[in-house]
Amino acid sequence: LMASSNETTKEKMTNKKNLSEQERKDILTEEQFEICRKKGTELPFSGKYLDTNTKGTYKCLCCGNDLFLSESKFDSSCGWPSFSESVGDGNIRKQEDLSLSRQRTEVLCRHCDSHLGHVFEDGPAPTGLRYCINSVSIVLKEDKES
Repeated sequence: LMASSNETTKEKMTNKKNLSEQERKDILTEEQFEICRKKGTELPFSGKYLDTNTKGTYKCLCCGNDLFLSESKFDSSCGWPSFSESVGDGNIRKQEDLSLSRQRTEVLCRHCDSHLGHVFEDGPAPTGLRYCINSVSIVLKEDKES
């Protein structure tokens, strides 16, 4: 028997914004859950996208929302993939983060609230921003060759 719910499991998977924390824990690896849901951070210089130069769109691991274009990726030598701009404020959300006894600006997926990393105001022109993003929280969808 199905639980008395208006949403089937398939619909929940399609609209990942409505997943419970337990459902997310069942889907994500321990490391993915720690970073994306518990606001953890991968070790510096360990992420799979740190040195990637492949053209494409970086998407949210948890819901597939478009976040960053490869054209905005740059080498900041900070230890994490860095981007000078997001695809738009409709796709990400920023909030104050006072953990670690210092003020920072956290970056989250606007669709599912997954923790992505932090943004700093020491990036290249023209934006002056450096989005420092955990490789674990994103997935690269490569551009198709034309």
